[in-house]
Amino acid sequence: MNQTKTFMLLAALTALFGGVGYLIGGASGMAIALVVAVAMNAFAYWNADKMVLRHFRAVAADANHPDPRVRAYVQDTLDLAVRAQLPAPKVYIIDNPQPNAFATGRNPAYAAVAATTGLLGMLTREEIRGVMAHELAHVKNRDTLTMTVTATIAGAIGLLANFAMFFGVRDSEGRPNMIAGLAIMILAPLAASLVQMAISRAREYEADRIGAEIAGDPQSLARALEKIEHYARSGRVNVDAERNPAMAHLFIINPLSGQGADNLFSTHPATRNRVAQLMELAQRFGQAWSAPAPAAASAGGPWGARKRGPWG
Repeated sequence: MNQTKTFMLLAALTALFGGVGYLIGGASGMAIALVVAVAMNAFAYWNADKMVLRHFRAVAADANHPDPRVRAYVQDTLDLAVRAQLPAPKVYIIDNPQPNAFATGRNPAYAAVAATTGLLGMLTREEIRGVMAHELAHVKNRDTLTMTVTATIAGAIGLLANFAMFFGVRDSEGRPNMIAGLAIMILAPLAASLVQMAISRAREYEADRIGAEIAGDPQSLARALEKIEHYARSGRVNVDAERNPAMAHLFIINPLSGQGADNLFSTHPATRNRVAQLMELAQRFGQAWSAPAPAAASAGGPWGARKRGPWG
Protein backbone atom coordinates (compact mmCIF):
# COMPACT_ATOMS: atom_id res chain seq x y z
CA MET A 1 0.00 0.00 0.00
CA ASN A 2 2.77 2.46 0.97
CA GLN A 3 4.74 1.52 -2.18
CA THR A 4 1.68 2.36 -4.28
CA LYS A 5 1.17 5.61 -2.38
CA THR A 6 4.81 6.58 -2.98
CA PHE A 7 4.47 5.89 -6.71
CA MET A 8 1.27 7.97 -6.91
CA LEU A 9 2.87 10.87 -5.04
CA LEU A 10 5.92 10.79 -7.31
CA ALA A 11 3.60 10.83 -10.31
CA ALA A 12 1.74 13.82 -8.85
CA LEU A 13 5.04 15.64 -8.24
CA THR A 14 6.13 14.96 -11.82
CA ALA A 15 2.80 16.20 -13.16
CA LEU A 16 3.10 19.35 -11.04
CA PHE A 17 6.57 19.99 -12.45
CA GLY A 18 5.37 19.53 -16.02
CA GLY A 19 2.40 21.83 -15.56
CA VAL A 20 4.38 24.62 -13.88
CA GLY A 21 7.19 24.36 -16.42
CA TYR A 22 4.86 24.62 -19.35
CA LEU A 23 3.05 27.63 -17.88
CA ILE A 24 6.28 29.54 -17.35
CA GLY A 25 8.69 28.72 -20.13
CA GLY A 26 7.22 26.07 -22.29
CA ALA A 27 9.20 22.91 -23.02
CA SER A 28 12.59 24.66 -23.23
CA GLY A 29 12.25 26.43 -19.86
CA MET A 30 11.15 23.23 -18.20
CA ALA A 31 14.13 21.33 -19.64
CA ILE A 32 16.65 23.93 -18.41
CA ALA A 33 15.25 23.89 -14.88
CA LEU A 34 15.33 20.08 -14.79
CA VAL A 35 18.96 19.90 -15.94
CA VAL A 36 20.07 22.35 -13.23
CA ALA A 37 18.08 20.56 -10.53
CA VAL A 38 19.44 17.15 -11.58
CA ALA A 39 23.02 18.47 -11.44
CA MET A 40 22.50 19.90 -7.95
CA ASN A 41 20.91 16.74 -6.61
CA ALA A 42 23.42 14.44 -8.32
CA PHE A 43 26.14 16.13 -6.29
CA ALA A 44 24.05 15.72 -3.14
CA TYR A 45 23.33 12.07 -3.96
CA TRP A 46 27.00 11.14 -4.28
CA ASN A 47 28.14 13.20 -1.29
CA ALA A 48 25.11 13.41 1.02
CA ASP A 49 26.26 10.63 3.37
CA LYS A 50 29.60 12.32 4.01
CA MET A 51 27.97 15.73 4.40
CA VAL A 52 25.35 14.47 6.87
CA LEU A 53 27.80 12.48 8.99
CA ARG A 54 30.19 15.43 9.09
CA HIS A 55 27.39 17.83 10.04
CA PHE A 56 26.43 15.72 13.05
CA ARG A 57 30.09 14.99 13.92
CA ALA A 58 29.51 11.25 13.73
CA VAL A 59 32.37 9.00 14.89
CA ALA A 60 32.93 5.52 13.45
CA ALA A 61 32.43 2.63 15.88
CA ASP A 62 33.45 -1.02 15.80
CA ALA A 63 33.24 -4.17 17.90
CA ASN A 64 36.48 -3.25 19.74
CA HIS A 65 35.01 -0.12 21.32
CA PRO A 66 35.73 0.11 25.09
CA ASP A 67 32.07 0.74 26.01
CA PRO A 68 29.84 -2.39 26.16
CA ARG A 69 26.84 -0.44 24.92
CA VAL A 70 28.64 0.47 21.73
CA ARG A 71 29.98 -3.06 21.20
CA ALA A 72 26.46 -4.48 21.54
CA TYR A 73 25.07 -1.81 19.21
CA VAL A 74 27.68 -2.54 16.53
CA GLN A 75 27.32 -6.32 16.78
CA ASP A 76 23.53 -6.26 16.72
CA THR A 77 23.49 -3.92 13.72
CA LEU A 78 25.81 -6.18 11.74
CA ASP A 79 23.75 -9.25 12.71
CA LEU A 80 20.57 -7.53 11.57
CA ALA A 81 22.21 -6.62 8.26
CA VAL A 82 22.90 -10.32 7.69
CA ARG A 83 19.27 -11.15 8.48
CA ALA A 84 18.15 -8.45 6.04
CA GLN A 85 20.54 -9.83 3.38
CA LEU A 86 22.36 -6.52 3.17
CA PRO A 87 26.07 -5.68 2.96
CA ALA A 88 27.55 -4.70 6.32
CA PRO A 89 26.91 -0.96 6.83
CA LYS A 90 29.33 1.45 8.42
CA VAL A 91 28.29 2.13 12.01
CA TYR A 92 28.60 5.53 13.71
CA ILE A 93 27.93 7.21 17.04
CA ILE A 94 26.75 10.80 17.46
CA ASP A 95 27.51 12.50 20.77
CA ASN A 96 24.04 13.94 21.43
CA PRO A 97 21.79 13.53 24.50
CA GLN A 98 18.60 13.28 22.43
CA PRO A 99 17.81 9.63 21.58
CA ASN A 100 17.57 9.26 17.81
CA ALA A 101 19.06 7.47 14.81
CA PHE A 102 19.22 7.65 11.03
CA ALA A 103 20.56 5.85 7.95
CA THR A 104 22.28 7.37 4.95
CA GLY A 105 24.18 6.31 1.85
CA ARG A 106 23.32 6.26 -1.84
CA ASN A 107 22.73 2.48 -1.95
CA PRO A 108 23.12 -0.61 0.28
CA ALA A 109 26.78 -1.05 -0.69
CA TYR A 110 27.61 2.43 0.69
CA ALA A 111 25.16 2.53 3.60
CA ALA A 112 25.87 4.00 7.01
CA VAL A 113 23.77 3.99 10.17
CA ALA A 114 24.19 6.32 13.12
CA ALA A 115 22.77 6.34 16.62
CA THR A 116 23.08 9.04 19.26
CA THR A 117 24.63 8.44 22.64
CA GLY A 118 21.25 9.32 24.09
CA LEU A 119 19.69 6.37 22.25
CA LEU A 120 22.33 3.94 23.51
CA GLY A 121 21.96 5.18 27.07
CA MET A 122 18.16 5.30 27.37
CA LEU A 123 16.83 2.28 25.47
CA THR A 124 17.11 -1.43 26.15
CA ARG A 125 19.22 -3.58 23.88
CA GLU A 126 16.08 -5.08 22.27
CA GLU A 127 14.68 -1.60 21.60
CA ILE A 128 17.97 -0.47 20.04
CA ARG A 129 17.84 -3.56 17.81
CA GLY A 130 14.35 -2.54 16.74
CA VAL A 131 15.53 0.97 15.86
CA MET A 132 18.49 -0.29 13.85
CA ALA A 133 16.28 -2.78 12.01
CA HIS A 134 14.09 0.18 11.02
CA GLU A 135 17.13 2.05 9.69
CA LEU A 136 18.31 -1.00 7.77
CA ALA A 137 14.82 -1.24 6.27
CA HIS A 138 15.37 2.26 4.85
CA VAL A 139 18.60 0.97 3.31
CA LYS A 140 16.90 -2.15 1.94
CA ASN A 141 14.06 -0.06 0.48
CA ARG A 142 16.56 2.36 -1.12
CA ASP A 143 14.68 5.25 0.44
CA THR A 144 17.70 7.51 -0.03
CA LEU A 145 17.26 7.09 -3.78
CA THR A 146 13.51 7.73 -3.54
CA MET A 147 13.99 10.92 -1.55
CA THR A 148 16.73 12.07 -3.95
CA VAL A 149 14.35 11.69 -6.89
CA THR A 150 11.68 13.70 -5.06
CA ALA A 151 14.26 16.33 -4.14
CA THR A 152 15.31 16.56 -7.80
CA ILE A 153 11.77 17.22 -8.98
CA ALA A 154 10.95 19.53 -6.07
CA GLY A 155 14.18 21.45 -6.71
CA ALA A 156 13.24 21.86 -10.36
CA ILE A 157 9.83 23.20 -9.33
CA GLY A 158 11.56 25.71 -7.05
CA LEU A 159 13.74 26.88 -9.92
CA LEU A 160 10.70 27.26 -12.14
CA ALA A 161 9.06 29.37 -9.43
CA ASN A 162 12.13 31.62 -9.44
CA PHE A 163 11.83 31.93 -13.21
CA ALA A 164 8.26 33.10 -12.67
CA MET A 165 9.53 35.84 -10.37
CA PHE A 166 12.06 37.15 -12.92
CA PHE A 167 10.33 36.47 -16.22
CA GLY A 168 6.68 36.37 -15.25
CA VAL A 169 3.90 34.27 -16.73
CA ARG A 170 2.06 35.06 -19.93
CA ASP A 171 -1.45 34.12 -20.95
CA SER A 172 -2.46 32.38 -24.17
CA GLU A 173 -2.24 35.69 -26.06
CA GLY A 174 1.28 36.47 -24.83
CA ARG A 175 0.25 39.15 -22.30
CA PRO A 176 1.90 39.23 -18.82
CA ASN A 177 -0.24 37.68 -16.09
CA MET A 178 1.01 38.96 -12.72
CA ILE A 179 -1.60 37.11 -10.67
CA ALA A 180 -0.69 33.76 -12.21
CA GLY A 181 3.00 34.53 -11.71
CA LEU A 182 2.54 35.30 -8.01
CA ALA A 183 0.41 32.20 -7.54
CA ILE A 184 3.08 29.97 -9.07
CA MET A 185 5.86 31.63 -7.02
CA ILE A 186 4.03 30.89 -3.76
CA LEU A 187 1.97 27.78 -4.37
CA ALA A 188 4.22 25.62 -6.56
CA PRO A 189 7.12 25.24 -4.07
CA LEU A 190 4.62 24.78 -1.22
CA ALA A 191 2.80 22.03 -3.08
CA ALA A 192 6.11 20.32 -3.91
CA SER A 193 7.16 20.43 -0.25
CA LEU A 194 3.86 18.92 0.86
CA VAL A 195 4.26 16.04 -1.57
CA GLN A 196 7.84 15.48 -0.35
CA MET A 197 6.61 15.31 3.24
CA ALA A 198 3.85 12.88 2.30
CA ILE A 199 6.39 10.60 0.59
CA SER A 200 8.63 10.79 3.68
CA ARG A 201 5.73 9.74 5.93
CA ALA A 202 4.88 6.82 3.65
CA ARG A 203 8.51 5.62 3.72
CA GLU A 204 8.55 5.73 7.54
CA TYR A 205 5.51 3.44 7.77
CA GLU A 206 7.11 1.04 5.30
CA ALA A 207 10.42 1.04 7.20
CA ASP A 208 8.57 0.32 10.46
CA ARG A 209 6.87 -2.68 8.89
CA ILE A 210 9.96 -4.15 7.23
CA GLY A 211 12.17 -3.29 10.20
CA ALA A 212 9.80 -5.21 12.50
CA GLU A 213 10.06 -8.20 10.17
CA ILE A 214 13.87 -8.00 10.06
CA ALA A 215 14.16 -7.92 13.86
CA GLY A 216 11.21 -10.29 14.33
CA ASP A 217 10.00 -8.08 17.18
CA PRO A 218 7.46 -5.33 16.41
CA GLN A 219 6.95 -4.63 20.12
CA SER A 220 10.53 -3.54 20.76
CA LEU A 221 10.41 -1.05 17.90
CA ALA A 222 7.05 0.29 19.11
CA ARG A 223 8.36 0.75 22.64
CA ALA A 224 11.49 2.41 21.25
CA LEU A 225 9.41 4.89 19.25
CA GLU A 226 7.38 5.86 22.31
CA LYS A 227 10.49 6.30 24.45
CA ILE A 228 12.32 8.31 21.80
CA GLU A 229 9.26 10.53 21.36
CA HIS A 230 9.07 11.11 25.13
CA TYR A 231 12.75 11.94 25.58
CA ALA A 232 12.95 14.05 22.42
CA ARG A 233 10.11 16.24 23.74
CA SER A 234 11.37 16.52 27.33
CA GLY A 235 14.04 19.17 26.90
CA ARG A 236 16.77 17.17 25.16
CA VAL A 237 17.53 19.43 22.21
CA ASN A 238 19.32 18.23 19.08
CA VAL A 239 21.26 21.43 18.41
CA ASP A 240 22.73 20.26 15.11
CA ALA A 241 19.27 19.34 13.79
CA GLU A 242 17.91 22.71 14.90
CA ARG A 243 20.66 24.43 12.91
CA ASN A 244 19.65 22.56 9.76
CA PRO A 245 15.94 21.62 9.91
CA ALA A 246 16.10 20.30 6.34
CA MET A 247 17.79 17.17 7.74
CA ALA A 248 14.99 16.41 10.22
CA HIS A 249 13.40 13.85 7.91
CA LEU A 250 16.49 11.63 8.21
CA PHE A 251 15.81 10.66 11.81
CA ILE A 252 13.50 7.91 13.05
CA ILE A 253 11.62 10.51 15.15
CA ASN A 254 11.40 14.20 14.24
CA PRO A 255 14.23 15.81 16.27
CA LEU A 256 12.73 19.32 16.08
CA SER A 257 9.23 19.34 17.53
CA GLY A 258 6.33 17.04 18.40
CA GLN A 259 3.64 16.20 15.86
CA GLY A 260 0.14 15.39 17.04
CA ALA A 261 -1.13 13.86 13.80
CA ASP A 262 -0.18 12.96 10.26
CA ASN A 263 -0.78 16.53 9.15
CA LEU A 264 0.29 18.02 5.84
CA PHE A 265 3.35 19.77 7.30
CA SER A 266 4.79 16.78 9.17
CA THR A 267 7.87 14.94 7.92
CA HIS A 268 7.07 11.96 10.17
CA PRO A 269 3.87 10.06 10.91
CA ALA A 270 2.36 10.52 14.35
CA THR A 271 4.08 8.12 16.74
CA ARG A 272 0.77 6.77 18.01
CA ASN A 273 -0.19 5.79 14.45
CA ARG A 274 3.13 4.04 13.94
CA VAL A 275 2.73 2.19 17.24
CA ALA A 276 -0.79 1.13 16.25
CA GLN A 277 0.55 -0.39 13.02
CA LEU A 278 3.27 -2.22 14.94
CA MET A 279 0.72 -3.52 17.45
CA GLU A 280 -1.20 -5.08 14.57
CA LEU A 281 2.02 -6.67 13.34
CA ALA A 282 2.75 -7.97 16.85
CA GLN A 283 -0.61 -9.71 16.90
CA ARG A 284 0.23 -11.41 13.61
CA PHE A 285 3.55 -12.46 15.14
CA GLY A 286 1.59 -13.92 18.05
CA GLN A 287 2.93 -11.43 20.57
CA ALA A 288 0.83 -10.06 23.41
CA TRP A 289 1.22 -6.29 23.51
CA SER A 290 3.05 -4.86 26.51
CA ALA A 291 3.28 -1.12 27.13
CA PRO A 292 6.71 0.47 27.57
CA ALA A 293 8.07 0.91 31.07
CA PRO A 294 7.75 4.38 32.61
CA ALA A 295 10.40 6.68 31.18
CA ALA A 296 12.06 7.42 34.51
CA ALA A 297 12.39 3.73 35.31
CA SER A 298 14.03 2.87 32.00
CA ALA A 299 16.32 5.88 31.64
CA GLY A 300 19.41 3.78 32.34
CA GLY A 301 18.84 1.57 29.33
CA PRO A 302 20.10 -2.01 29.26
CA TRP A 303 23.01 -1.30 31.58
CA GLY A 304 21.05 0.15 34.51
CA ALA A 305 22.05 3.53 35.96
CA ARG A 306 24.04 5.32 33.35
CA LYS A 307 27.73 5.57 34.03
CA ARG A 308 30.12 8.02 32.45
CA GLY A 309 31.37 6.58 29.20
CA PRO A 310 33.62 7.97 26.50
CA TRP A 311 31.01 10.64 25.73
CA GLY A 312 30.41 11.64 29.38
